[in-house]
Amino acid sequence: MKTTDTPPAVPAVEPVPVAKAPAPAGKAKSSEGHVLNVFSHGVLIIWAILVVLPLLWAVMASFKTDDSILSTPWALPDKLHFENWSRAWSQAHMSDYFFNTIVVVGCSLVGTLLLGSMAAYVLARFDFPGNRFIYYLFIGGMSFPIILALVPLFFVMNNMGLLNTQHGLILVYIAYSLPFTVFFLTSFFRTLPTSVAEAAMLDGASHTRTFFQVMLPMAKPGLISVGIFNFLGQWNQYMLPTVLNTEPNHRVLSQGLVELATSQGYKGDWSGLFAGLVMAMLPVLAAYIIFQRQVVAGLTAGAVK
Repeated sequence: MKTTDTPPAVPAVEPVPVAKAPAPAGKAKSSEGHVLNVFSHGVLIIWAILVVLPLLWAVMASFKTDDSILSTPWALPDKLHFENWSRAWSQAHMSDYFFNTIVVVGCSLVGTLLLGSMAAYVLARFDFPGNRFIYYLFIGGMSFPIILALVPLFFVMNNMGLLNTQHGLILVYIAYSLPFTVFFLTSFFRTLPTSVAEAAMLDGASHTRTFFQVMLPMAKPGLISVGIFNFLGQWNQYMLPTVLNTEPNHRVLSQGLVELATSQGYKGDWSGLFAGLVMAMLPVLAAYIIFQRQVVAGLTAGAVK
């Protein structure tokens, strides 16, 4: 008798889960970069609004009357009151302050760039005993607060007969700006190619001629950048002229604006004050707008050698 064997039951096979392919790394980095880009642009827009809005309001207030500035500060002027500018220029002696500032800042800026570039070139190109020591002395001058030197500086200027003089203030501005200028230009001169200077020396050029006719023109972006920074600092300087320049005929713009704000107490000429403020602000804005490309080029040139 034949028996039929039943086949054994086959166990059910569970499906193996298929692992999903990970997202491309480039796509994740792209999304992170997009978020960071949006955040940085938002911060820049907010910063631009905080900077530009007060400037525009000051320009607008310079063309309004005192009553409209106090009653409707955010309204546009009914008409352009150019008499505010003429009153600030003549009656408030802004013309004298403007001329004194141009003389002091112009002479000190030329002296700072000349002496600073010469010192930076020597420190960057020549090895001699004490090179690093002198370089670190200039860097140490950047960290020294000027307020700590006001009292001894006052007595030194007084003993030398330079107190309340324009040439004395020019010398102080040059000494005040040299540390940063030497620090900035030393790094810049190190990035310039040495082959050009060596070729000039082989052609018989002296060190002085090589510096003024070859290396200094090549350092033009760096000179413009550090010149703009020094111009901003010297043009807006208030502490040094207040202590060292108390002669009314030699006052600079920063002193003149404070004098204009405090001369009449509560009956201050607000429209004239804003007109004088815009006058003092325009040269700085014009200098930066004209040389903004050179400033960026000078700041980035030292990063790539």
